[in-house]
Amino acid sequence: MLNKIIKFFLENKLVTILVLIIFVLWGIATSPFNWETGILPNDPVPVDAIPDIGENQQIVYTEWPGRSPQDIEDQISYPLTTTLLGIPGVKTIRSNSIFGLSSIYIIFEEDIEFYWSRTRILEKLNSLPPGTLPEDATPALGPDATALGQIYWYTLEGRDKNGNPAGGWDPHELRTIQDFHVRYSLTSAKGVAEVASIGGFVKEYQVDIDPNAMKAANVTIVQIMQAVKKSNLDIGARTMEFNKVEYLIRSLGYIKSLSDLEESVVSVTNHVPIRIKDVAKVSYGPATRRGGLDKGGSEAVGGNVVARYGANPLEVINRVKEKITEIEGGLPSKTLADGTVSRVTIVPFYDRTGLIKETIGTLEEALSLEMLIALLVVVVLVMNLRASIMITSLLPLGVLIT
Repeated sequence: MLNKIIKFFLENKLVTILVLIIFVLWGIATSPFNWETGILPNDPVPVDAIPDIGENQQIVYTEWPGRSPQDIEDQISYPLTTTLLGIPGVKTIRSNSIFGLSSIYIIFEEDIEFYWSRTRILEKLNSLPPGTLPEDATPALGPDATALGQIYWYTLEGRDKNGNPAGGWDPHELRTIQDFHVRYSLTSAKGVAEVASIGGFVKEYQVDIDPNAMKAANVTIVQIMQAVKKSNLDIGARTMEFNKVEYLIRSLGYIKSLSDLEESVVSVTNHVPIRIKDVAKVSYGPATRRGGLDKGGSEAVGGNVVARYGANPLEVINRVKEKITEIEGGLPSKTLADGTVSRVTIVPFYDRTGLIKETIGTLEEALSLEMLIALLVVVVLVMNLRASIMITSLLPLGVLIT
């Protein structure tokens, strides 16, 4: 069969030349060296500076706030581990239980397809028997990325019009901008699996109870918790008809200020309502955190862009940069006491682009030198320039076809 194929191409030189041209053009279009021909479409193969030799792994996270590591292990990690062992293709499972969080690492055989394994895990989690986990503990599958998917880190900083650090922004302000503006915009870039927020403080309503006032009003902590929970709801009712027009009845109850929460009723005693502000103090405050982000010895707020499994890291980084350029004009600014206008700016501090381009440049240089050396060696051995060029041309053709 091989001899017949060789004979066919030797006898049909036009077909051979056309096939060769197709492979060469295809190789140029898909080469990672970013050769812009202006004619051929540019679709480079995914190239990364760091080879992903990690295990075929998926992660399941389960939060159960306020619980000890032993409770997490007994009531979440162990039941989930024994249940997930039955998934086809699982090689081993490792779990980690810390305060308020369970992490389960499911390692599959190498021949198991990445997204197929995620589907099997979701099927198993959705079919858990009642009572397997506590009611307020819901397991969630991690992002569709690998351990080397962190391709771009950045911080949010206040800068003046010249790009110099100006400050003037509190950590909770920067964290709010990151969580509700920057993160969503960057997540929409093609190839991004997740944008994780790091540092700063998450702003929240905090209710500090007064034990003496609670005892005097004869209310419990559970009643206060229920009042807080029920006070932040929109409720729909039936309809009413006036003059042959039907009106929808809704109760708008979402909290918009501290006073809305303070006026929430905990209980009623002798027709006198006991409000939250009568037994507790309501204020804004930072959520409890177990880590932070340090840059140059000072507190910082930023994010980490994680590329999706199988995506081209270089292309994903370029799309993220395009998104950053797109949203920078809409980031907030404020005038400081000295008259300086400080605008929130996205400042990168880890960008894998340089490392990838250096790696590709090294590869391109090595291939060029190899072809030159091969040409010189063949010229010396054959002592014929035409034959040497013909023999040496097989090397770049082989690289392009590959």
